[in-house]
Amino acid sequence: MFVMAESDSESDTQARLSSRPLRRRSRAARMWRALTSPFYRYRNAGVIHAVRVGLAMLVSILATTGIDIPHGIWSSVTLLVVIGGLQHHGNIRKKATERALGTLLGALIGLTLIVVQAVTGSTWLTYSLMSIVAAVCSYYAIGKPGYVALLTAITMCIVAGHGDNLIDTGLWRTLNVMVGIVIALAFSFALPLHATYSWRYRLADNLRECARVYAQIVSGVHVDTETQVAQFRRLNTRLVQLRALMPSVAKEIDVPVARLEQVQRLHRSILSSLEMMSTGLGHYEQQLVRVAFAERSACVREALLTTARALRFGGARHPEAAARALRSSPLDNSGEGSETASHAAPLAPEMQGPYWLEQRFEEQVGQLRALLLETEPRWNIERAHLHRMV
Repeated sequence: MFVMAESDSESDTQARLSSRPLRRRSRAARMWRALTSPFYRYRNAGVIHAVRVGLAMLVSILATTGIDIPHGIWSSVTLLVVIGGLQHHGNIRKKATERALGTLLGALIGLTLIVVQAVTGSTWLTYSLMSIVAAVCSYYAIGKPGYVALLTAITMCIVAGHGDNLIDTGLWRTLNVMVGIVIALAFSFALPLHATYSWRYRLADNLRECARVYAQIVSGVHVDTETQVAQFRRLNTRLVQLRALMPSVAKEIDVPVARLEQVQRLHRSILSSLEMMSTGLGHYEQQLVRVAFAERSACVREALLTTARALRFGGARHPEAAARALRSSPLDNSGEGSETASHAAPLAPEMQGPYWLEQRFEEQVGQLRALLLETEPRWNIERAHLHRMV
């Protein structure tokens, strides 16, 4: 009786809980969750960047012209130069640093020219010195420190004019340029648009599409030529986009560009192997490829998909999920059986090429997973932030 009563009470409790309406998040909570979601910021990067620049411009106007600081327009000009055409956090930090260095050098030179003009009264001497500085800056502007050199010459002209500016005018303009840099940096930290997110999500999209193309190849699904061309056009477009992101990603996560280049090379090799399997072989050779891939096709496809999921979802809610997914390789599941079979009977001559292609493709996928696992503590920004908080 007691057991029956207890079970009845438990069922009543479950019924009451199930009958309660689920609490829905408020609109503000849903909006905040969307804004803090890396994938949402990646998908809406253009809108977020536009709003951020607009708000930064408003703050720049209020911080200078609004309180009647002389020559406040230079703060807004500097803001647009630093943040207007750059959305990724790593690029903004780099450009702001270079802008600050160029501004300090240019301001120092400009103020010196004003003093020279005031002391000597020789406009030709001032013009000659400005021309020499411009020539030197132009010489270095085509090299590695090009942006710093170019900003040095530009700031010199902003501060000194043609040598006829007053010293207080030069000081105010220098101050406004530095204010613009500070505002740009401050807004770059507000809802930062990391290049690492774009790099991860584009690479995940490519690996997911590679798994789809691979499944079509090994299952013998007929794909018309136009569809194949469109698939590889999308893959190659993302591949090119990833290369453009690499310098910014390297700065954000402190990984050498050479290591990211290794990921890029393996990625490119995987695409080349897929293209060879799908478009570079005749009908008979494609049948041989399917035979060669028959035993391990499921493992290879699963390896591509788990790698894509690790990149896509990272470790926001489960910090170790990405590393765990990359560490447990599906390619190891059936490796012994395949190796035993290959040693048990020699391959026919016509099977040696497809079998070699299978081995290379698996090696490329495995090497890419190992390299991503090695660098995971860096590119998995959510996990890195959580560890720093702990």
